[in-house]
Amino acid sequence: MALLNVSFFSNTLGLSMQMNVILPQNQNSSNIPVLYLLHGMTDDHSGWLRGSSIERYVSEMNIAVIMPSTHLGWYTDMAHGNKYWTFFTDELPKICHTFFNNLSDKREDNFVAGLSMGGYGALKMGLGAPDSFSAVASLSGALDVASICLYNENTEEKEFWKNIFGEAHQVKGSDNDLLALATHLNLSDKPFPKIFICCGTEDYLYDQSIAMKEHLERLKVDLTYEESPGDHTWQYWDDQIQRVLKWLPIQK
Repeated sequence: MALLNVSFFSNTLGLSMQMNVILPQNQNSSNIPVLYLLHGMTDDHSGWLRGSSIERYVSEMNIAVIMPSTHLGWYTDMAHGNKYWTFFTDELPKICHTFFNNLSDKREDNFVAGLSMGGYGALKMGLGAPDSFSAVASLSGALDVASICLYNENTEEKEFWKNIFGEAHQVKGSDNDLLALATHLNLSDKPFPKIFICCGTEDYLYDQSIAMKEHLERLKVDLTYEESPGDHTWQYWDDQIQRVLKWLPIQK
């Protein structure tokens, strides 16, 4: 495998950005499946490399792993800020395929996974851009931002969440509400991605994973749900990313 640190400019964000990329080193490889691996609030593009053994886990797999930085944009076109949703779903894939032209652009070969904030981002991309991703995974995801925004409505964190998602009472039912996105997608004629959700039973976001699990079960979609003892830690995520890699529908 090859490990690259890539610095590049985003026209969408108007910023210099970074991503770490793991690539199979077989020179004859083409149409390589791609996993976009998203970080949480306190990390950046280096988080997965520093906190897990992802490079070792994919060393025998024919897959590229793209680990971009997102800052605190919550994979969202912010109400008052940058357009991170547009960057991640439109500009970043184009940049990656320009830099690495042996990556597959087929929906069935493109996946996204993430932890915490990145778990939200992963499901949002799968539900909001279903033509681009065939499988998505949330590890300890913050999956109910409507409740998070309402909870912080009367705290010192109010402006932080308002800048991202707008007025708290308007988040529920919007394009930033994963529960609403899942319902709308299920009623459309677009393909529904395979979904993997896991969370530690001691995690403070455990209830949000349960709520999403029950919602998706009511929609009767292709869902794999797992829970086990664990907290909001890299020890848990390092274990679970191995489960996700085995679950991915990589074409043989």
